[in-house]
Amino acid sequence: MSDLDELPGDPTGPFTPMFTGEIPVQHPPPPQEPELPSAPALPVAVPGAYQYLKRWTFVLVVACVWIAAAAAGWGLYHWWYHSLDKTAPVFVVLCFLIACTVGGLLTAMVPGRPVFSALAVAITSAPLAATAAAAVLHGLYFCEWASRCLAGVIPY
Repeated sequence: MSDLDELPGDPTGPFTPMFTGEIPVQHPPPPQEPELPSAPALPVAVPGAYQYLKRWTFVLVVACVWIAAAAAGWGLYHWWYHSLDKTAPVFVVLCFLIACTVGGLLTAMVPGRPVFSALAVAITSAPLAATAAAAVLHGLYFCEWASRCLAGVIPY
C-alpha cells in the first residue's frame, strides 16, 4: 500500500444523523410587493417646435445630402476608372459605404428632432445617389467608344 492511498485527516465512514428533538418550523418572511421601475419620461412637446417635418424641408435635406453624395460618387468612379491599381479606390468606396451606414444609424437615434430623422434617411440612402452619379459618368466614358448613344450617356 502506498502513501497516496491513505490521506491525512479523519477517516471517512458512513454518517448517520442523530435526531435528538424536534426542529422548529421556520416560516418565510411575508412577501413584499416588488417595486415597479419608474416609467421613462415621455417626450415633452416644446411650444413652437414641430413634431413633424414639412415636405419641402425633407426634400431640401435629402437633396443637399444627395448632391454631396453624387459628387463623391462621381469622384470615386473617376479615380477608380483612371487608376491602374484598383485596390485603394475600392477600399475608399467600402469606407464610404460603412460611413454612410453607421452615420445614418447614429443620426437616426437622435430623439425628438424630425430634421435629424430626415438627415438619417438621406445619409443612409446616399450610396444610391453616389451610384447614380457613377452610372452617368460610366455612360459618358462608354459613349466615347460606342457608335450610338442616347443623349451622349446611354448606349443603344
